[in-house]
Amino acid sequence: MPLTSDVGGAFVTDLSRNKERLFSDQQVCEKYDITSDAWTEITQSKAVRLAVNAEHERRMLNGDAAREAAAKQFTKAPEVLGKILENERNSPKHRIDAARELRATASPGADRPGDTADRVIISINLGADEKLVFDSGPLPPKKAKENFDAETEQ
Repeated sequence: MPLTSDVGGAFVTDLSRNKERLFSDQQVCEKYDITSDAWTEITQSKAVRLAVNAEHERRMLNGDAAREAAAKQFTKAPEVLGKILENERNSPKHRIDAARELRATASPGADRPGDTADRVIISINLGADEKLVFDSGPLPPKKAKENFDAETEQ
């Protein structure tokens, strides 16, 4: 499989996640149906190592590695917060804070950026406390383009 193909690129990204300890060897082998002999051969390939190192560096520089590591750690937070909430020996303040965090985690709808409607507001200051304001109101949602066939489309 060429490393430059879509599947090869996904494989290199998963190997980078493996290097970052976000995926285990077993997860990678299971996902791509790799035998232990093939795994040894893959890990010794210079081309694969260079591609993985380049992908790892790209992921570190653009923050993908940190975001995915944080997301993986965050999955443990509800269990920890639940233990704080349920432990009656903890101070009431800590228990209330844990409850607030659990509530925020359970209903993240308020802080999703995609929930707000797009709109355009143009404000023109004419001076002397005069303003012209044009508000488009909520814009219609953008339609995703269907898969167009190049032979039938003009």
